Amino acid sequence: MAEREAWCCFLLIALFLFPSFSSPVATAAELELLLSFKAAIRDPLHQLAGWNASTSFCHWSGVVCNNNSHVTGIELSARNLSGTLPPALFRLPLVKTVNLSSNALFGEIPAQVFSSSLLQHLNLSNNNFSGPISFPRNPVPSLETLDVSNNLLSGEIPPEIGSFSGLKYLDFGGNSLSGKIPYSITDLRELQDLTLASNELVGQIPPELGLMTSLRWIYLGYNNLSGEIPPEIGNLSSLRHLDLVYNNLTGEIPPSLGNLSELRYLFLYQNRLSGSIPLSIFNLRNIVSLDLSDNSLSGEIPESIINLQNLEILQLFSNNLTGKIPESVSLLTRLKVLQLWSNRFSGEIPRSLGQKNNLTVLDLSTNKLSGRIPDTLCDSRQLFKLILFSNSLSGKLPESLSRCKSLERVRLQNNNFSGELSPELTKLPLVYYLDISGNALSGVVDDRKWEMASLEMLNLARNELAGGLPPSFGSEELEYLDLSDNQFSGVIPASFGGFSELVQLNLAKNRLSGSIPREISSCEKLVNLDVSGNQLSGHLPPTLSSMPVLSELDLAYNSFSGVIPRDLGKIDSLVSVNISHNKLHGPLPLTPAFLAVNSSAVVGNDGLCGGRASSGLPACKTTKRQVEWFFLSALVVLLLLFALSVFFFFFVRQGKEFRAKRIDKEEGGWDLQLFDKKLLDVVTVEDIQLSLREENVMDKDVDGVAYRGTSACSEGGTPFTVKKLFDVPAPSSSFWTEVVGLAKVRHPNVVKTLGICRSDTDGFVVYEFVGGMRLADAVTELSWERRWRVVVGIARALSFLHHRCFPAVIVGQFSAVNVVVDEKGEAHLKLNLPGNIAGDYKAFLSSGYGSPETLEGQALSEKSDVYGLGVLMIELLTGKHPRDPEVGSQSTLVEWARFCYSDCHLETWIDPPMRSHVADIEREIVQTMNLAIQCTAVDPLARPTAADVLKVLESSRRADCLVSRLKNRYFL
Repeated sequence: MAEREAWCCFLLIALFLFPSFSSPVATAAELELLLSFKAAIRDPLHQLAGWNASTSFCHWSGVVCNNNSHVTGIELSARNLSGTLPPALFRLPLVKTVNLSSNALFGEIPAQVFSSSLLQHLNLSNNNFSGPISFPRNPVPSLETLDVSNNLLSGEIPPEIGSFSGLKYLDFGGNSLSGKIPYSITDLRELQDLTLASNELVGQIPPELGLMTSLRWIYLGYNNLSGEIPPEIGNLSSLRHLDLVYNNLTGEIPPSLGNLSELRYLFLYQNRLSGSIPLSIFNLRNIVSLDLSDNSLSGEIPESIINLQNLEILQLFSNNLTGKIPESVSLLTRLKVLQLWSNRFSGEIPRSLGQKNNLTVLDLSTNKLSGRIPDTLCDSRQLFKLILFSNSLSGKLPESLSRCKSLERVRLQNNNFSGELSPELTKLPLVYYLDISGNALSGVVDDRKWEMASLEMLNLARNELAGGLPPSFGSEELEYLDLSDNQFSGVIPASFGGFSELVQLNLAKNRLSGSIPREISSCEKLVNLDVSGNQLSGHLPPTLSSMPVLSELDLAYNSFSGVIPRDLGKIDSLVSVNISHNKLHGPLPLTPAFLAVNSSAVVGNDGLCGGRASSGLPACKTTKRQVEWFFLSALVVLLLLFALSVFFFFFVRQGKEFRAKRIDKEEGGWDLQLFDKKLLDVVTVEDIQLSLREENVMDKDVDGVAYRGTSACSEGGTPFTVKKLFDVPAPSSSFWTEVVGLAKVRHPNVVKTLGICRSDTDGFVVYEFVGGMRLADAVTELSWERRWRVVVGIARALSFLHHRCFPAVIVGQFSAVNVVVDEKGEAHLKLNLPGNIAGDYKAFLSSGYGSPETLEGQALSEKSDVYGLGVLMIELLTGKHPRDPEVGSQSTLVEWARFCYSDCHLETWIDPPMRSHVADIEREIVQTMNLAIQCTAVDPLARPTAADVLKVLESSRRADCLVSRLKNRYFL
């Protein structure tokens, strides 16, 4: 064997010294190296099945040979190969190119990789390589391309990188590299492309980069770099792309950047830059995209911006810029995107803006602009996003907007617009979001035909619109309709019951009369109904009780009469009710929503009675005739005599046991409060105590033990869940008040809090019983259909908690442990208990569900919940736990998913049980992963809201492209 290896080495050396030399034996040596690589690698999709000795390796898939039949290249990108990287390929003496990108290779990159003498191009990107980068003492002088991006590499960039003198392309992006940028990197004088983005690099940008005059591309974004931008970068006359975003760079933008005459893309957003924009920047005649947003820049935009005739995208939002928007912006003929929102611009919008531009996106919101909207904005017929809210714009809305058929998203609220709405404005076919609230618009809107087939959100609130309500808006997709605070009159059209997708309907503060149409109960997705402050009358329709997710109902300041329908209390989701200032009479329903009201929600109804003391209503009294009182009194006396007989018998026969129970209750001082009418007369303290048995244990966590309980008083036994708390807060503690607050949350996908039971020594929280399994234990057992239902169910719960509860309810410590999947496959989210008693926070931070800002000590928020939902989605898609060791000890599941999703085959990251039918579900899988990646963005502001997530999920089965629209839904 030793002789054979020596002979192979001899032949390989000879082959290197005499490249034209070829012999069967030399070919055999290369064959053996290729086969040894195949043997060492995992090939689950059998991509290398054709690698066998029966055919020439020059005909093998992924093998490139020269004219002398020697291997010069290996092209095995995206083959789903896995395992550690064997060094055999790099012993091929004439190999110049090795491309193993977009596979699932892991482990450390062997140092031998960089010892192949003729290697020119090495691409190991989009794998799972981990550990530090290590170079040999004598690196390959011929190496021109080194791409190890999107892996799990850690440690510092070795200073030996400067020894690769021939490098032209270097990409270390998308790893976890730390430390400073080594100064030796500036020795790479032939380098053209430098990417170190999306790492954890610190320190300053080396000024010596200015000596690397061959550079065309610099991408150092998404790190923790600090200090000022070196002015020496202005010496890079060949530079075309400079991206330093999402760092901590300070100081002013160096004027020397104006010397970069070849620059096409300048991205400096999300830093802490200050000062004015150097005038020299506006001499970059080749610039295509300029983004300096999210800094602290001040000063004005000069008229010399007209020099930027190749500019297509200008984004300067979220700064402190002042002055007027220069008229010369209108002369930038290639300009497509102009976003200057959240500054302090004043004056008028340039009068000819859009006339010579190719505008697609215009956002000038939250400034101090005045005057009218120019007629020319949509001259390009490509404008789809028009955002001008929160300025001081005035006048009529231009007729040209009504003819802008390309518009999709229009936000003009909080200005001073007046006049009537053009009839043509209500016929824009692509507009899905229209907000013109908070202006002075007048006239009627029921005199025209609304033909807005895409409309999902319409807000005309706080104007002076009059007349009747339109019977239709021409859309079957309408979700949010706010016509409040106008002067609408007449009745609520019965046709509103046809808005099957409607979630929020606000008609408050108008002059509407008549009754609430029964047809409104057909809006089964309606969560918020507000008709307060009108002149409505008649009885409350009992059909309101058939609305399954109604959460907020405001009927105040009307003239409703009669009694409150008992069935109205059957809506489990109902959280908030306001019936004040009407003519209602009779008792309040004994339901959680009505029992929780305070006096302000019922005041002004002289005939109402009942409820708790907090309602301020008198107790209900019943007037009876004398004879009825007589018989009733007699019946009571007989019952009392019977009860005394039973009591006497019980006392004599079992006095000792009775006295023991009596003592326990006196010493314990039990206080049982139930918030669900189904349990009011069913569950007792004894039922709770009897459930505390080992065989009834359902779950145990840091704050207590959960038991399954059964009521002994109800037929068949009503099940419930009771959690016994380890640490019992004092009866006066705010903890119990907050738990009572959680009891108001009613949603089909949220586990209901039904009551509390406490004494001086013990404390219990009573929950709805949900049969099934914890999601954490059931992930791999669920089909894709059930996993998708789980994601949608949790998104519905979060959307409700964040957007329909006031104040919003933050889940906080969000994980698969908090989710129960019932027998029907529906997901139920368990809310954490409030205060310090709620969970092991340190354990949560290390669970993989904690968002980056939470790990840095920031408070939990809606966006941290969305991050947890994103992690949960990745877990359901991949079958991997957030702390799965297979994703690398230096990484997280989120990072692994982000890197792997970008280029890897679907089969690489999808949970194995779903691979057999991946062809049927591929589109939904990809859309869901795309959404999960957005939910787990590092920047909380870049994450969608829970409502946006739900919208995309529910729409994904109706359209193929709605996921890509998500970004436009949560950015202004």
